[in-house]
Amino acid sequence: MNDANRTPWVVGISGASGTPYAAAVLRGLLDAGESVDLVVSRASRLTLLDETGIAFRDARWKDDLRQWLGQGADGKPGTFDVDVTDVRHWAAGDMAAGPSSGSYPVKGMLIVPASTACVAGVALGLSKDLLQRAASVTLKERRKLVVAVRETPLNGQTLRHLVTLDEAGAVVLPASPAFYAGATHIQDLVDFVAGRVLDAAGVPHRLYRRWKGELGGAQSRGD
Repeated sequence: MNDANRTPWVVGISGASGTPYAAAVLRGLLDAGESVDLVVSRASRLTLLDETGIAFRDARWKDDLRQWLGQGADGKPGTFDVDVTDVRHWAAGDMAAGPSSGSYPVKGMLIVPASTACVAGVALGLSKDLLQRAASVTLKERRKLVVAVRETPLNGQTLRHLVTLDEAGAVVLPASPAFYAGATHIQDLVDFVAGRVLDAAGVPHRLYRRWKGELGGAQSRGD
């Protein structure tokens, strides 16, 4: 796509456990034909290495991203074939990056997963790195911000931060898998959460079986 016509979703990945959620959201966006601007925090690189064995490197980010998105939630490589052509990566320390400015055109931002430290930084407007700055810009420009918090239990301080984000217009979306969709594999549970993130963003997908008001529907494999 010509850069002049490109209006991406910013996807921020913080250091919380849950990198398979981020991978599923990224695949869903790309499958829907959306452009992505990716911000991977320093802490999330350690989580990614721990959960997948993949080192995310600025100099080889396309190769590392392709390997990561191709991996299933069970760690099996080559599960998915993903084209990362329309992904642009911004280093977390690049405070002059496009998403740091409200004049840079984006559709909105998805933070998946969101750590409690990230939640606090965005709620307090700290902008300590590009991820937090991009989220603050998203809020001030009244664009869609979805925060997929991944932590349990939650203390009072974090709950207050989440209320602050909600009042500022963000969608607070806990990474809570559901079982009515008939999950039979860990990827199904991951895809449910990713699908709910995409639902909140208004991006079409077919990641999970939707509720149709029929009890026992999860047992039907024909849907």
